[in-house]
Amino acid sequence: MRHEAPTRRTVLTAALAAVATAASLTAGCTRHNPADNGRAPQATATPGEGTPAPSGQQATGSVLVVKIDNVAAARPQTGLDSADVVYAEQVEGGLSRLMAVYATEFPAVVGPVRSARESDLELLRQFDRPTLAFSGAQKKLLPLIGRAPLRPESPAEASGAYFRGGGRPAPHNLYLRPAEVMPDGAPGRAALTTGFRYGPTPAGGTVTAARTVRYPAARFTFTWSGDRNRWLVSMDGTPARTTAGKRLAAPTVVVQYVKVTTSRYHDVLGNYTPYTETVGSGKADVLRDGRSFKATWSRPAATDGTTFTGADGAPVNFADGPVWVVLVKA
Repeated sequence: MRHEAPTRRTVLTAALAAVATAASLTAGCTRHNPADNGRAPQATATPGEGTPAPSGQQATGSVLVVKIDNVAAARPQTGLDSADVVYAEQVEGGLSRLMAVYATEFPAVVGPVRSARESDLELLRQFDRPTLAFSGAQKKLLPLIGRAPLRPESPAEASGAYFRGGGRPAPHNLYLRPAEVMPDGAPGRAALTTGFRYGPTPAGGTVTAARTVRYPAARFTFTWSGDRNRWLVSMDGTPARTTAGKRLAAPTVVVQYVKVTTSRYHDVLGNYTPYTETVGSGKADVLRDGRSFKATWSRPAATDGTTFTGADGAPVNFADGPVWVVLVKA
């Protein structure tokens, strides 16, 4: 049953209460709510892959954004192939985490779901009150999430939407049923206020067979497949697949060079969380159609989308379909 969006005071009270009873974990977020410590309802079956959203959806409402685990123990993920946009970001220890944005199609199940970061709040301002699904957050960050212009849907607010999958230890086994937090269905493509522009292949570019992006303790490789007209995704040297065995791929990949500083928050080991700045401008490489295009990205304010412009001053068009954006330190 759908519940009304909680007030900021309700969100903060519930979140702080959940945190007070949570146990600390040795990886990812410093502190998690009870459901992220293995006490969510148990699943009786392996999470399934997605199904299309109902046809004829109106292009209104908020997008669904899910924070997805991306360490080796969390792979393969579920429902990631249904995302319209996937952001890759660096977290503690040089590892990576994913933020999946859904607007045109909701999978039946998404996960594993993990914790939010301070950088997420800035990145999400480009959307109109998005719904954020996450497992929990560092205790001092919870008030910021409560005040942010978004609808938080962690297990503290929507325990019935989450379950624990079998075969993996916590915290790498928490899954979300999107329909439980978005009962009206997918909002439609118009909700993707990213600023991205889609269209014909730009002129020029450099023929590119593969591109690797490295974090201190993680790496992504995108290999062009002419047969599929997509970049095949590999993570840490291994082809990335869904739990159903489907290879993850995208027609457009963006390597966006950003400023990465140290946030105010850290994990239980004392590793400070990187803060990825997505407002401003910088260089980028746009990969599509087996070519790489040099670009400049610009996002003047947090409420703006991000535009990508070529050396000729014209927008760099993306190919129609999912987009992966890898945020990497300039």
